Amino acid sequence: MARFDLPEPQLREYLPERVEPDDFDAFWAETLNRSREAGGAVTRERWESPLTLVDVHDVTFPGYAGDPVHAWLVVPQGADEPLPAVVEFIGYGRGRGLPQERLYWPAAGYAQLIVDTRGQGSTWGTGGHTADPHGAGPSSAGFLTRGIDDPRTYYYRRVFTDAVRAVDATRTLAEIDATRVAVTGNSQGGAIAIAAAGLSQGLAAALPTAPILCDLPRVIGLTDADPHAEITRYLSVHRGAAERTLATLSYFDGVNFAHRATAPALFGAGLLDTVAPPSGVFAAANHWGADAETVAYPWNGHEGGEGTHWMRQAHWLAARTTAGAGR
Repeated sequence: MARFDLPEPQLREYLPERVEPDDFDAFWAETLNRSREAGGAVTRERWESPLTLVDVHDVTFPGYAGDPVHAWLVVPQGADEPLPAVVEFIGYGRGRGLPQERLYWPAAGYAQLIVDTRGQGSTWGTGGHTADPHGAGPSSAGFLTRGIDDPRTYYYRRVFTDAVRAVDATRTLAEIDATRVAVTGNSQGGAIAIAAAGLSQGLAAALPTAPILCDLPRVIGLTDADPHAEITRYLSVHRGAAERTLATLSYFDGVNFAHRATAPALFGAGLLDTVAPPSGVFAAANHWGADAETVAYPWNGHEGGEGTHWMRQAHWLAARTTAGAGR
């Protein structure tokens, strides 16, 4: 794998001009208000499993337009006071899977909400359970061009709204301290976490790793790796649609959400990553509206720091939530 992006010293100074529509805030305020007004209850059902050190509940909460979204709530067994929580969003094509696949945050003393991604979960992993009952227009294979003719029909309008509603739902759960909620995710999950951080107030922290959908005017066409290459393929067929496509994407670029974030953030980036090019990751981190730190892995691609980076995340988050202090 060859180096293809800016060298690290330049990445740390990289601050591209944000391409943002004039009605960005109004668009998202209307979207979120309508989805909250659609109503719907947060429900839960205990999930029986051989896991003996955690309690697991199958949670359903109202997302975009009140659509039901599924999530796993995993809590350390025996917790007798409200816990800090980590809301985790999932990578591209994967669903929430099974709860035993993600036990590291509960093992560190946190409640964890593992959020399904609507319409996904059939590419790899152990499946998803949330439908996407909406759809519009022609698209290339994958998710990045679904409904891309208009921001109101774009697929990630629904996904990012689900993320904000996941934070809303988490704050209502009795096991959780609503003042100590963090968001995290890798790849697509990192992009969703950035959107959630930019659209939610009062989060304790954000931990996006290798996020896609950041600094899109640069990263589209920078490499031929999916999923950004889905947009390149779409434009190769829909010749002349670039202006309209980029206008839609400006409502969903992580750089614009990052600018609005108010919680501290810890980013992770592989400097050989062709899936989430490092310049996109650093663009979001460098535009972050609060304190942000980026850990770079010079010899890694999209796998980034893996378990090594999670250890960094755990120590960093513990210092901001007091969970795990003294361990």
